[in-house]
Amino acid sequence: MSAITLVPVDSAALTARFIRLPSRLHAGDPNWVTPLDMERREALSPKHNPLFAHTDVQLWLAVRNGVDVGRISAQINRDATDAVGNFGMIAAENDAEVIKTLFGAAESWLKARGMRESLGPFSLSINEETGLLIKGHDTPPMLMMGHDREYLSGHIEALGYAKAKDVYAYISDITQPLPKSICTLLRRPLPDTFKLRHLDFKHYRRDIESITAIFNDAWAANWRFEPLTPADTDHLAKAMRPILNEKLVWFVDVDGEPAGFGVCLPNINEAIADLDGKLLPFGWAKLLWRLKVQGVTSARVPLMGVRRKYATSFVGAVLPFLIIDAMRNEARKLGYQRAELSWILEDNIPMRRINEGLGSVAYKTYRVYRKALA
Repeated sequence: MSAITLVPVDSAALTARFIRLPSRLHAGDPNWVTPLDMERREALSPKHNPLFAHTDVQLWLAVRNGVDVGRISAQINRDATDAVGNFGMIAAENDAEVIKTLFGAAESWLKARGMRESLGPFSLSINEETGLLIKGHDTPPMLMMGHDREYLSGHIEALGYAKAKDVYAYISDITQPLPKSICTLLRRPLPDTFKLRHLDFKHYRRDIESITAIFNDAWAANWRFEPLTPADTDHLAKAMRPILNEKLVWFVDVDGEPAGFGVCLPNINEAIADLDGKLLPFGWAKLLWRLKVQGVTSARVPLMGVRRKYATSFVGAVLPFLIIDAMRNEARKLGYQRAELSWILEDNIPMRRINEGLGSVAYKTYRVYRKALA
């Protein structure tokens, strides 16, 4: 068999090949959705993605006989102090030698920079795409969620990687009424100190900053937590605005302070499934029509949080249901039928109970792997 050549990605042309490779590898997979090339270029651009301000990233392509047969990333968050580096963006042919070569490159790069453990996949951080899909290959991915070939997990485990954590994606049929127990809870009169409100585009920056502050407080104790920085907030504000509906983003203020929030986004993947990642020449028109006129029927809740000081109180118990109920009600009015709440750590029992109490089902599992670097 011909030799495999590793090519560091260091040009726009190689980046384009890196981005396009998964589409070829998923040919014939009816559930694959090609991400938008433009969005992927920005995600991998130090100029556009604030992650690069505090993270060192290296990408590689594996090439055999002039054909790209695999890809991988390695990255190190310079703010971390535990000598744990990450891999991500793994995609490859069903070939053990290709995958071994890719991981060898990533591990060597991490070790050369003092890392003692490899953890992933993250594309490119835990706040972006997390984990390798190990259950749920029979359904397409939602917005900003990964979709991997089934054979990858076996190859990764054969290289000495073991499970670190599983994370779940829950699906909810929002056309169905909430369970009676939840309805009873929601019918209780709210204290005068509570104010349920949706996003206000007139105060967009204020509300995005509230989301960031609550997120950083609510999830600070979460496994592998990485806080959103002011630059992340700016990026989030610009990236989310074109697809936000102000009545799908909700807050609860307590005593005048934003105490909890939830963000529901239209599942763009439903609208771009047949565009092959391209918005030109007619993709923009199709995308806008499907989002603004035809509509999509699915959505994703990627961000939600309640300040930690309310975690063990009545406020903390009721806020998530108030926010979810408000998002569900508005989503139904817009024609949505299903919503994914993701991702949820396997040991985040409070959030899993909330999801399961709503009648949601864990229909996808993503696995984060770790390996000690000798």
